[in-house]
Amino acid sequence: MTRKLDALVIGAGVAGLYQLHQLRSEGFDVHGVEAGSDVGGTWYWNRYPGAKFDSESYIYQYLFDEDLYKDWTWSERFPAQPEIERWMHYVADRLDLRKDFTFSAKVTKAEYIEDTGRWLVETDAGETYNTQFLIGCTGMLSAPLENRFEGQETFRGTILHTARYPKGGLDLEGKRVGVIGIGATGIQVIQTIAPVVGSLKVFVRTPQYVLPMKNPKYGPGEAKAYKARFNELKGNLPATFTGFEYDFEHKWADLTPQQRRAVLEEFHADGSLKLWLASFAEMFFDEAVSAEISAFVREKMAARLKDPELIDILVPKSGDYGFGTHRVPLETNYLEVYLQPNVEAVPVRSNPIARIVPEGVELADGTVHGLDVIIMAVGFDAGSGALARIDIAGRDGRRLRDEWAKDIRTTLGLQKHGFPNLFMTGAPLAPSAALCNMTTCLQQQTEWITDCIRHMRDTGATAIEPTAEGEEAWVRHHDETANATLIAKTDSWYTGSNVPGKPRRVLSYTGGVGTYRQKCREIAANGYEGFDMRRAPAEAEAAE
Repeated sequence: MTRKLDALVIGAGVAGLYQLHQLRSEGFDVHGVEAGSDVGGTWYWNRYPGAKFDSESYIYQYLFDEDLYKDWTWSERFPAQPEIERWMHYVADRLDLRKDFTFSAKVTKAEYIEDTGRWLVETDAGETYNTQFLIGCTGMLSAPLENRFEGQETFRGTILHTARYPKGGLDLEGKRVGVIGIGATGIQVIQTIAPVVGSLKVFVRTPQYVLPMKNPKYGPGEAKAYKARFNELKGNLPATFTGFEYDFEHKWADLTPQQRRAVLEEFHADGSLKLWLASFAEMFFDEAVSAEISAFVREKMAARLKDPELIDILVPKSGDYGFGTHRVPLETNYLEVYLQPNVEAVPVRSNPIARIVPEGVELADGTVHGLDVIIMAVGFDAGSGALARIDIAGRDGRRLRDEWAKDIRTTLGLQKHGFPNLFMTGAPLAPSAALCNMTTCLQQQTEWITDCIRHMRDTGATAIEPTAEGEEAWVRHHDETANATLIAKTDSWYTGSNVPGKPRRVLSYTGGVGTYRQKCREIAANGYEGFDMRRAPAEAEAAE
């Protein structure tokens, strides 16, 4: 049986839930497919120890419905995964969304049929869909790099990626545990399990700039205060540079050295990402400013570590990369963990991991670290990975994974030339994951998609696709904006350099969330300039 739809949504995370809700409210026949057994997206898959927000809870919410916002109360500023997952369930129940999703089913193939102008979609559960619109709400960081090391299958203990942590957790008490990777995820794991495990070895390749998290509990008074700001946040968040409540307030050149220091101290003490996302925008463009702010953060980290050997391993050096050009993690006593007698930082930059052996981790010099559990916090094939893992074939047999293997290009991060009626959220060349509060950006992107599909219905158009010229114009604008930043000059998942062979490009739009929103609006207001909107061949013939 093949089910015929107006739209099929892939994914039941923040974007997928809202996308389905919008299209269903507009009267479209829409269905969703989700690989997990329930809603949640990233908050379904990432249930590793210590997983939590680093966006403030009261801004990581949907803003299209005031009652939906106010009828949920957060327990603290940065809640942990179980509470976030409960919030996702609350949204799904409140909007009655589960009935329109198929769970535990993974989309494996999607083919655009040019004769009909529709997509044929298959899942690993044996279902087939015939849909006019295909919408990938598959997440920016949802394609884990699970097979990173030779010999993983030989390990006698338990080895897993953080994004595949079991629902029931793992018994780590008294175990010899190794964590590979100290990005934002690895840091959350390390600081959480250190008091529980018998011994902890952290394999450190690239030192990270970190900021301390302050996470006060919320009582009735605090909840009432943030809920009273609903209209303020609804108006403010979409217009800021990063979709957070705060924005860049100061210009570096306007302040004296003493005033700059005071700003850095104040924002560092805020216990949030404010130092990164609201202090001085010049840190992203000016190497001298970047150097000074980076030195400030290094000083703060070194003062906590004290030990020269740990400082050498864990604190970035002045020639490595600048603060803010990589993802900045928030942490709670993470650095102090390394002062515990059961924790060892193992540097692997000059002596890298060679392979996984039955006993544990073997380094290039032959040293073997014996372990019972290996937790790999080794990241994702960001932006393009989740959709590229589906066999998506557009016009003329072109495949999305092949196109992106050559050059990662999109139009607004919302569509791709050669793939009519395929929409995306959290995709490359849109504000997504990097420098963006994800709920702010995903709401905007899904709303643009809904408006576009509604417009097509109202005007009788049945297919939309970026023109080659339109896509080239967006890629050029994206690159000009990104290449003006220091981000483009560094190696990280922001540029795809964590995946061997992946074409290099800054994956997220760096021109600002508010600017991106305005550009999307202008394109729609100008009749979807840069897009070819047309009737599908079969329907055009019937109309004639």
